[in-house]
Amino acid sequence: MMMRLPGALAVVSLIALAGCSDGGQQSGPPTANVRPQVSVVTLHPQAVVLTADVPGRTAASLVAEVRPQVTGIIRARNFREGSEVKAGDVLYEIDPAVYQATYDSAVAALKKAEAAVPSAQAKVDRYRSLTSQDAVSRQDLDDAASTLAQAQAEVAAEKAAVDSARINLDYTKIRAPISGRIDASSVTVGALVTEAQTTALATINQLDPINVDVTQSSTDLLELRRAIASGQIKSSGTNVSVALRLEDGSRYDEAGAFQFAEASVAATVGTVTARATFPNPDRLLLPGMYVRATIEEGVAPNSFLVPQRAVTRNLKGAPVAFFVDADGTVHQREISVRRSVGNSWLVAGGVTDGDRVVVEGGQRIRDGQAVTAAEVQIDEATGDIRQVASAAPAKDAAAPHSID
Repeated sequence: MMMRLPGALAVVSLIALAGCSDGGQQSGPPTANVRPQVSVVTLHPQAVVLTADVPGRTAASLVAEVRPQVTGIIRARNFREGSEVKAGDVLYEIDPAVYQATYDSAVAALKKAEAAVPSAQAKVDRYRSLTSQDAVSRQDLDDAASTLAQAQAEVAAEKAAVDSARINLDYTKIRAPISGRIDASSVTVGALVTEAQTTALATINQLDPINVDVTQSSTDLLELRRAIASGQIKSSGTNVSVALRLEDGSRYDEAGAFQFAEASVAATVGTVTARATFPNPDRLLLPGMYVRATIEEGVAPNSFLVPQRAVTRNLKGAPVAFFVDADGTVHQREISVRRSVGNSWLVAGGVTDGDRVVVEGGQRIRDGQAVTAAEVQIDEATGDIRQVASAAPAKDAAAPHSID
């Protein structure tokens, strides 16, 4: 009995091993025919609006430094510092006593000059009739005419003196030259101001509309002009819209209009300054604020946009992307990238209409591999992937899987 036990154990062990082998073959996963699933976007030519994101600073559309035009003592200040003023508002009043007296004197001198004209005119008329009768010499008539001319010239001179005195008297009321927001006053009531002083009494800034001065690289500008000249980009002309982002990254609600670009390049930094104007009804923008402006440069017709998430670099540093053929085979292809547009690349070559580019799952595939392609959409604002209503798997592909 003891001698038969080892043989029996050997038989049982062989049966157990055979059972384990069969079970292992039945439970092995059939991975040979499973294709990896990728997400693709179908490319089509389109008109692409090209923009430039450039830094800039705000500046008042009009700036006026208020200065006195006559000398005198400030008698009154008629505005609140930091308030809005309108053109023509009286801001300061200078003591007018001296200028009023000068004006009154000029008026009196004018009246005196005017009083001499009728007498001189009458004398000329009388001498002219007497000359025809040879009762008065021709010389006497000429002298009378000269006296009349002098009297009339004196009247003209006194009228000019009255106008000058009136202007100086009016200058004792210092008025706002423009409408806008006035800053702090540099003088108080009782201060002596002079017509030749260099210090402004106050400064007025017109904030609505407001200017935004931006700088753009001269290299980028040359590239843009070459593209327009070659027909790759259609110029937006003079009707160029401008969008604005504030210092905190928020978008400014009002759209701006491009005004002009300077005709020279700053030698030290190699940039060109351009100006846009924005409505500023709420006075949200103040002079000197740092902003970023998005300027419309033109439109690139019949162009392709490839999502940036689909593009990588090969060992040579060239941009490449995976494309899925009609039979579900994936191939890596070099593409020519011109510039970024939002979350996509504007491509100059390497793609054709109807190409399906892989935007997700590219890490799990290799060139020449068969895949299952699911059509998706890319959110232009965020770059996120959205599943389309129905996904069309590639020909002869396995049953579709959910996107990883």
